[in-house]
Amino acid sequence: MKKFTFKGVLDGLRSSVSQQPRNDQEIVETLRPENFQVAKTFRHGFPNQPTAVAFDPIQRLLAIGSKNGSLRILGRFGVDCHVFHEGEVGIIQIVFLVNEGALITATTDDSVHLWNFRQKRPDLVHSLQFQRERITCIHLPLHSKWLYVGSERGNIHVVNIESFQLSGYVINWNKAIEVSRKTHPGAVVHLSDNPLDSSKLLIAFESGQLVLWDLRMKVAEARWQSSEPLKSVIWHHDGKQFMTSHTDGTLQTWNIRQFGKPVNILQPHAKIGKDGKPESCKAIQKVEWKAARSGETFVIFCGGLTYDKAGRSPSITIMHGKATTVLEMEHNVIDFITLCESPYASDIPEPYAIVVVLQNDLVVIDLLSPGFPCFESPHPMDVHECPVTCCTYLADCPSDLIPAFYSIGSRSSKRTGFSDKEWPLAGGEWTTPPCSYSEIIITGHADGSIKFWDASCGTLQVLYKVKTNKVFERPQSKSQDGNDDDPFAIQLLSLCPESRKLCIAGAAGYVILFKFKKQESSSETAVLDIPIVYEAFDELECSPETDYSRSNLNKIDSGDNKIFGADTGTPIKVKPGLQKKPPGFQATLVCISPAPITSLGINSSYGLMAYGTDTGAVVVDIVHKICLLNVATPDLYGGADPYQRVPKSPKRSQPPDSDPDRCRSPSIDQGVEVEENISGNTSPHEDAETEPRRRKFNLKKQLSRVDLKLKFQPRNNKRSCSVFYAEKDSADESPTSLSPDDDMPTIKEPETDEKPAVRPSDLALFEERPIPPPRREKKDKEMPKRDTRLLSVPNIKYHPRINQGRSAMIRKINKLDSSFSRSRSSSMSSLENISSEAVQCITFADSYTKKSDPSTFPTLWFGTSLGSVLTVMLNVPSSDIRLTHPVAVGPFGTMFRLKGSILTMSFLDCNGALIPYTFESWKDESKEKQSRSSRANSNSRMSPPGTAIGEVSSCDRQFVVIVSEKQAIVAALPSHNIVYKQQITETDFVVKAEIISLKESVCLVCYISNGHIVAYSLPSLRTLIDTDFLPLADLSFQTRKPGIVDPMLSIWGQQMFVNEDTDQIARTFSFSNHGNGLYLCSPTEIQKFSVSADFCSSLSEMVGELFLPHDMPEPPKESFFKGLFGGGARSLDREELFGEASSGKASRTIAKHIPGIAGLDSNSQKACGEIAKAHQMVVERGEKLSQLEERTARMMNEAETFQSSAHGLMLKYKDKKWYQI
Repeated sequence: MKKFTFKGVLDGLRSSVSQQPRNDQEIVETLRPENFQVAKTFRHGFPNQPTAVAFDPIQRLLAIGSKNGSLRILGRFGVDCHVFHEGEVGIIQIVFLVNEGALITATTDDSVHLWNFRQKRPDLVHSLQFQRERITCIHLPLHSKWLYVGSERGNIHVVNIESFQLSGYVINWNKAIEVSRKTHPGAVVHLSDNPLDSSKLLIAFESGQLVLWDLRMKVAEARWQSSEPLKSVIWHHDGKQFMTSHTDGTLQTWNIRQFGKPVNILQPHAKIGKDGKPESCKAIQKVEWKAARSGETFVIFCGGLTYDKAGRSPSITIMHGKATTVLEMEHNVIDFITLCESPYASDIPEPYAIVVVLQNDLVVIDLLSPGFPCFESPHPMDVHECPVTCCTYLADCPSDLIPAFYSIGSRSSKRTGFSDKEWPLAGGEWTTPPCSYSEIIITGHADGSIKFWDASCGTLQVLYKVKTNKVFERPQSKSQDGNDDDPFAIQLLSLCPESRKLCIAGAAGYVILFKFKKQESSSETAVLDIPIVYEAFDELECSPETDYSRSNLNKIDSGDNKIFGADTGTPIKVKPGLQKKPPGFQATLVCISPAPITSLGINSSYGLMAYGTDTGAVVVDIVHKICLLNVATPDLYGGADPYQRVPKSPKRSQPPDSDPDRCRSPSIDQGVEVEENISGNTSPHEDAETEPRRRKFNLKKQLSRVDLKLKFQPRNNKRSCSVFYAEKDSADESPTSLSPDDDMPTIKEPETDEKPAVRPSDLALFEERPIPPPRREKKDKEMPKRDTRLLSVPNIKYHPRINQGRSAMIRKINKLDSSFSRSRSSSMSSLENISSEAVQCITFADSYTKKSDPSTFPTLWFGTSLGSVLTVMLNVPSSDIRLTHPVAVGPFGTMFRLKGSILTMSFLDCNGALIPYTFESWKDESKEKQSRSSRANSNSRMSPPGTAIGEVSSCDRQFVVIVSEKQAIVAALPSHNIVYKQQITETDFVVKAEIISLKESVCLVCYISNGHIVAYSLPSLRTLIDTDFLPLADLSFQTRKPGIVDPMLSIWGQQMFVNEDTDQIARTFSFSNHGNGLYLCSPTEIQKFSVSADFCSSLSEMVGELFLPHDMPEPPKESFFKGLFGGGARSLDREELFGEASSGKASRTIAKHIPGIAGLDSNSQKACGEIAKAHQMVVERGEKLSQLEERTARMMNEAETFQSSAHGLMLKYKDKKWYQI
């Protein structure tokens, strides 16, 4: 008999416990938080809302200030720097410290700032904020360290730019004007010193008062008063005359020796009327008076045109000698400056160019060439030529793509009329940095144009421009609902760089497929009219056993081709017949849908294009140009729809003599075999076969624009037809395709008020071939009952965009809701009845659909606005029969459900590496006539099975990463186990998310509505970085409109403003590989940024040098007679005049000094020095105290010794007599 021992019991327990299988290989995630750093890198485009401009004639640099405090410094190509003033301040004026590598800005918060740009990134050195007065103008003489500051009260202060301290020297307005004047002269609008005598300061007041102030004597030497308010003043280089411009369009010349009246009054653009009086003119905002060494003079001004014609174009007028040239501008003139060779005011200026800053453009005019042509700018100032509506950023694109685009672009856009001279703003230095990858930015615009930009090495150059509106005829009428939005505005872009296939989605609900060709061609553009209709019919007399005809399946529309824009309501029509198409991207196919396009994707390897709308999804075979799938989103669920679809209300019967074609389905023409089980019974639980009452439903009048053809055949009422399949012959090629005659049970869903909104844990995955969705009772409707009735009235036109706008509004509200299902309260019922589930994300991938799949299959994954992830199987024929057989499409059903709308999906292999998408390589059709290879896959780092982690089964060979507005999950395939899950945000939502490659690894990067950028490792979804980057409010200019989006939002007690609608913001916010990204920071500028620490550390190598050492030219030499009779330039010792010794200290209440970075550094160094001194003193005192303590202890010991000795001596002689001592 076996003896039981304690050891044996323990061994039995150990053997009974199942051991966890050991993983063969762990996924090593190489990305660490130290690999990430978020920083803004480069800004491209025209400065938004410019306000001021300045030029350094020695460094050849141009500075432009804007209303939002942005400061741009421009030079030669590659020299483009951007800095920003803190706070909501605008720049009033800019002044360069000529050839010193610094500039001064005056801002609307009554501050002056000193910037140092001797290094690549300018630093703010000092700031001085005035407390009592508002700054209106500033002036800094050449090589002076004393800055004149004019105020709104009419006073002039003096600031030392080295210490940024106010001088005690002040010119008060009441001392500058005449004693007899009883009114205030107004604000100071101009300050300048006499070119020949720097001790004389010319002060111009807004009212027209002019004062020549003697700085030494502190008195007004001369005064003049113009009859009209004054706008600007300019000195002649001889210092004897100056010119002023006024609000009545006149130019007045004044002599410093003649007081009172001007010596000349000129109104250049005034015409003499019949009454002999000149016509009234607009104000001349600014005037420049320059002379050339040849003796000719240039008088340049803006404005001054007559009022005779309304809407006259803004202009710059050049009066050269006796000739007057008016140069019309496309936008309002903000400011201009004349570029001259000499920096000295007393020297002959010798002008050679004019820089004109317009409201939306920068123009540089050549003054030395006949006709005054413009210089071609090397900087991209036309990004906003038409408003940008979407952006795509491609980093590490094929190396031959940029040369191909540039070759086509240079041939198609040969710009003429520009000056042959070099770009005059030649300041700074830039060398091409080493860059291992190419970058392309694609921008879509409101007029339907698409621009391709080379964004490599921190620069931006336009390569090529495509005008997509050329595919359509010019609209003859405006929007029928009064909406003036652009019908051709580009909403979405999808480019396959390897095959050079481009598909775009327009605002009018169309998708265009382009193919890149080097040669011009003539061909007809195919058109597919693809409606997506989903109706929850309550009463329909059509028999569900009807077999629909496939005669119009995938039929290319060759008729009128006219549609109404989904978002605009503007009728547009594709140009029929053969069309001559220039080299480049040529349109080959146009797909038209009545709903707005919400997502877009293309896969050249499969030969498929897919897009989602507000109501469903469409899959198109771009090889055969046929529609394979057009189905409403609820039909994608099959029988596993987790949502309660609200049924329609019963309607009255139609008359018996109704049109027999009323039961046609709008999806029949596109090859969709639909069979609906539609009941009119009020009980949702009764079987559809037992429903006794059936009535006819008028579909023909509802969709009169769609050519519907119906073929009736008897069918068994238990059979259902799929909406997903192509022709029978092609379906036979696939082992996974089904015949339309497969038997399917009828499924009825109960109409309950609530339904679980979570994915069941025991949801069975399909182990067999995909099945068509079973017939079920539809419970959602696309339009309310009232609109359906309107459709039945022939004299009333209905526009589908009415409800589409509301469905888009519902998505905005759902962004802030973290639950799966929305409330079904009665107060929201009207909106729920018209809401729809949009397809927001589309991804093609070779993946698994069942647990038993031994290998991957082509699949198409859809992500919806309600957080569902749905899949569709694709049976792609082999390459030898691909040209004769279309792709077969089959449904699969719901895979995953997340909170919030699905934003992106990507696939990883079992090593955690991003699986490259499959593509077809581009080949030049003019050189190679053979067929292209159909499946040219990229190299994939797929590892053998059995290398999983955590809960991943040993048979899992893929990970799918799914990101929504609230969550992110990583699921293993084909087991469909969710191995990692991350709640990205609770109260906010993700605006943009992307899986990118960085340092030969992958990560998930998200931009959240609270302004943070968050990065997660993959596949573990471990947080790598979470940093505050950009407030969402800074991007709200893209969707800002007055008022509330919809009055019905008052149901929730909310005022939902458009800045909560991030759809447009997400279209212009893009992440790319290597940690790069961009966003539209203003209507005219693109801001690039990076989340890579390596890129940020090497950023200084890519930025151009702003300041280069240059010698100042020699000042003009005085002639012998000028020096003898005192006619030459006179110097002024400003230090002696404005210094503290002679002028005293200014009141501390006038201005407050704010040190910049350099000042803070010096202050911190001083503080550190003082702290070190205090510390040293403390140490020394401690040493002295310790010495004192030692001395005290020693004295105490000595005292105790003395005490003991004295006590012993006392005891010795205590009992002895005096005679015994």
